[in-house]
Amino acid sequence: MKTIVEAFRARGLRPKKSFGQNFLADAGIARSIAELATTPPGGTVVEIGAGLGALTAPLLERAAHVVAVERDRDLCPLLAEGFAAEIESGRLTLLEADAAQLDLRAHFVDRPRPHVLAGNLPYQITGKLLEMAVHAASLLDRAVFLVQREVADRLVARPGGEAYGALTVFTAAAFDVTAARHVSGGAFVPRPDVESSVVVLIAQRPARAEETPRFRAAVRGAFAQRRKTLRNAWRGLGDPNDIARRARAAGIDLDRRGETLSVEEFAAFARED
Repeated sequence: MKTIVEAFRARGLRPKKSFGQNFLADAGIARSIAELATTPPGGTVVEIGAGLGALTAPLLERAAHVVAVERDRDLCPLLAEGFAAEIESGRLTLLEADAAQLDLRAHFVDRPRPHVLAGNLPYQITGKLLEMAVHAASLLDRAVFLVQREVADRLVARPGGEAYGALTVFTAAAFDVTAARHVSGGAFVPRPDVESSVVVLIAQRPARAEETPRFRAAVRGAFAQRRKTLRNAWRGLGDPNDIARRARAAGIDLDRRGETLSVEEFAAFARED
């Protein structure tokens, strides 16, 4: 790990703002994330944004196989040099790729379980990467992400709270989410202006809700103007009489606001014909 950092500096490289690069530099935090991702040890971990390898190294100590994904072409040669032995042994696959466009199934198939996603997620594409994890939930056993604390607060929010929103519902439809620990800005280089949190997502079998077009429309409509009652927020979903009938069948009072509905209530409404 030290040699990768030294090589990074020796080549005059700097973190790229355009990639949202804030490299994890705290070995203790990295080891904690690796333990959350690989307890018990073993399985396959796809790491999103390997960066300078701070998390890759402890993951390799515990996982049976690691797929490290990094889109920065300046960093991939450093990772290849620093982890040459692990690549040669077949325990590490290094991919120069955009994680948001990754075919996860191809990297988990025929590899040992549990199947885990892990990584320090760039803020600009956190939402996109969480959406990817939700769509891949049937492939996964868990995901462990380092995200901005504001995002973590939204992920673990409860109905009725200010942080509760569409992101909460879509994620909770597929996963149980907990915030494992908070991380100060001093754990990163360069230091961000915000705090971060480690979140653990455990895939639910079966999922709490199937993400159908109806489910997505109901959730998005409810939170598009969250202070409106459902009677008004859901007007765009179809005939008002049909909406009222489906709501009654699902046991939902249309005078409520969408921010008060649980994932299960959204799912019940979406299932009604």
